Amino acid sequence: MSQEKNKKSASREWIDALLFAVIAASLIRWLLLEPFTIPTASMEKSLLVGDFLFVSKMHYGTRVPKTILQVPLTHQKIWGTELKSYSEAIQLPYYRLPGFTSIKRNDVVVFNFPEEFQYPVDLKTNYIKRAVAIPGDVLEIKEAQLYVNGKASENPEEMQFSYDVIVNRPLNAEFFDRYGINPDSYYPFSDNSGYFVFATDAMIKELEQSPAISSIQKRISKPGQGDANIFPDGAYFKWNKDNFGPLEVPAKGKTITLDEENVRKYSFTIEKFEGHENVTVEDNKLFIDGVEQQTYTFNQNYYFMMGDNRHDSLDSRFWGFVPEDHVVGKAWFLWLSLEKHKTMFNKIRWDRFFKPIN
Repeated sequence: MSQEKNKKSASREWIDALLFAVIAASLIRWLLLEPFTIPTASMEKSLLVGDFLFVSKMHYGTRVPKTILQVPLTHQKIWGTELKSYSEAIQLPYYRLPGFTSIKRNDVVVFNFPEEFQYPVDLKTNYIKRAVAIPGDVLEIKEAQLYVNGKASENPEEMQFSYDVIVNRPLNAEFFDRYGINPDSYYPFSDNSGYFVFATDAMIKELEQSPAISSIQKRISKPGQGDANIFPDGAYFKWNKDNFGPLEVPAKGKTITLDEENVRKYSFTIEKFEGHENVTVEDNKLFIDGVEQQTYTFNQNYYFMMGDNRHDSLDSRFWGFVPEDHVVGKAWFLWLSLEKHKTMFNKIRWDRFFKPIN
């Protein structure tokens, strides 16, 4: 007579169910979709602070994890602590499964922040921007208008800039809210003569009709005013956030001559992202393992990313190209959106539910 199998205890069933859920969620997060929240205003008004979205890993091909010793469903730290959630004892080489598309110009892309060198590539903080230029493109910005390969780029429909808004009376939050301008997008001048405002062209046209407004002026940096904070050497090239380039985006297999100008433009990228252990620059000459290089052939593709809120976005204009191995996935669709300045049911932006991201 066969013995009846021992029944699992309630606690064992809960543990098994929890283990299955963690494994399933980890696989979905790695292979298919990963949730992401918009934390800053760099993509407004295309994407808003408080938008919750899904990032598709499938579109560009799922990236095989480089850091495999990690607490499941964590990123850099264990929840609620300052403890690392990973170990770098084992690091796998970069590999990406086949996707069903490549990054297209103007795709909204989630990627690991390139300059966060204290973390492994796949555990750097996730950023979201628009890929305005792809490998091999030559980009230039003239008085805030982006040009790619000599042609004016199509601007995002809800792209924002900064403006000086001069008024004839003090304005309040309710006034700005009527024009879609939230409290994080305007700041009063110290002399109370007006406001520094981030807004779209359409919002500014409506604002100009108000009798409370005396004048509005877009803030545009002048050509030739070099900014030392601009990549790769804004002071030397006399580039700024509104007047930039021309600069070619590196493409895998592309060979460049390492003259003084190209050393200034590409040495940082070669040193940090091309996999070399010993890269130095002396007297505007580039050395790899102590040997001077006359030419250089890139090992991977790169992308130039910009935020749609052009005057409130730290992007490739400031920290450089995004390497292909830093790409997480394509921003696909919104599933929830919450307005932090509203209360109760007014917090929910119902019109943004399941909205595709373009």
